[in-house]
Amino acid sequence: MRMTSAALPLRLLTAAAPLLLAACGTLGAAAQAESGAGGVFADVWGRWADSGGDIAAAVTWERKVQPGVTVAEIEDAFASVAAEENLKMVGSLPLSAELQARSGQPQKFLKVYSYCDPETARLMVEFSPHMAAFLPCRISVLEKEDGLWIYTMNMDMLTTMGRKLPPALKPRVKRVRDAVWKMLERGARGEF
Repeated sequence: MRMTSAALPLRLLTAAAPLLLAACGTLGAAAQAESGAGGVFADVWGRWADSGGDIAAAVTWERKVQPGVTVAEIEDAFASVAAEENLKMVGSLPLSAELQARSGQPQKFLKVYSYCDPETARLMVEFSPHMAAFLPCRISVLEKEDGLWIYTMNMDMLTTMGRKLPPALKPRVKRVRDAVWKMLERGARGEF
């Protein structure tokens, strides 16, 4: 079938329409985001690319624990920050202990710690019900070949890349974000 010169632009426009609509949606979402969203997005995108497409590496923060710092010191640091910032420890999951109990074989350390500010959690879920999937805040301590590491979700992704938070909620969310950051930093140093 021979295409007329008038049909070619129409075919190109038809093919490009979904891309143009997606761009409009992306621009609309970006306009609703917090200030600094572009920088956080660029960081997440860069980590994703640098990791060879590992989405978990892209959306988390990590710190190598300083040599000589023990798990007990990390836990004390977490508890100290939680007390200072009025976060409640709502549970822990000692995975390596469970695996060792099941197998009878020694395991590298792996434990997940969960913290929450119930009032802020409720307000976040009222703002976006999907936020319930990210509750509570979790921090994991993992033993690797080169020592202990601490991992947690990059909370800047949730607090900056999303829709603008209501003025009353924004400082509460920032306080929780900063508390989790402090846990990561102080835990890696065993500082309590």
